Amino acid sequence: MTHTVSPVGYMRSCFKEKFAIPRQPHLAPAARGMLELIPPFDQAHALDGLEQVSHVWLLFLFHQALEAEPRLRVRPPRLGGNTMVGVFATRSTHRPNGIGQSVVRLERIEPGRLYLSGIDLLDGTPVIDIKPYVPYADAITDAHNGLAEGAPKRIEVQWTETSLYQARSEAARLNEPLHALIEQCLAQDPRPAYQTPSPERRYGTRLWDVDVRWHYTNLTTITVLEVVRAES
Repeated sequence: MTHTVSPVGYMRSCFKEKFAIPRQPHLAPAARGMLELIPPFDQAHALDGLEQVSHVWLLFLFHQALEAEPRLRVRPPRLGGNTMVGVFATRSTHRPNGIGQSVVRLERIEPGRLYLSGIDLLDGTPVIDIKPYVPYADAITDAHNGLAEGAPKRIEVQWTETSLYQARSEAARLNEPLHALIEQCLAQDPRPAYQTPSPERRYGTRLWDVDVRWHYTNLTTITVLEVVRAES
């Protein structure tokens, strides 16, 4: 039997590129976005009652990672990027049907729009369903996961005087917590786990409409070098 799903809306996200997106939701609370619903789901009565909910589950499609052939084994970054495990033991983006799920904070509701924080979704992500987070059922106090028992270890993020000034200026223009967003994303060490970066190598990504560039001073410290508005 074949099933067809259609989006209920699309994410307008601070993440314009896949690189440096947190590997789980809520690791970067300053990551914000807006879910723009499409007809008929943009009607007010489709959201009636959701104002009583603090968090929602988003079911979405990894639209830039869809594959014709399913992967049965993957290399999760958490295990160093070289150890293979079964796909169903991970939250890899390489899913059999390209479906992802994230629980995010619902900040506010406007007609046809949900404003969210703590997101880990790329800009333009198709969202196929929204479900309320139910604390008594969704928070399992005795749960465990031997592959990822705790949050990943964070690394130190340093700033040059120039990049810090740039970040604060762009944050004021955007009216977004850009400085915090950069620190929260980079502190999770976005490089591929198998890479050993040299201080000469430059990394970069785009957050909102700002290009952020950094390098690794060493394996435990990142230095932000530049935060500039992207060229149109």
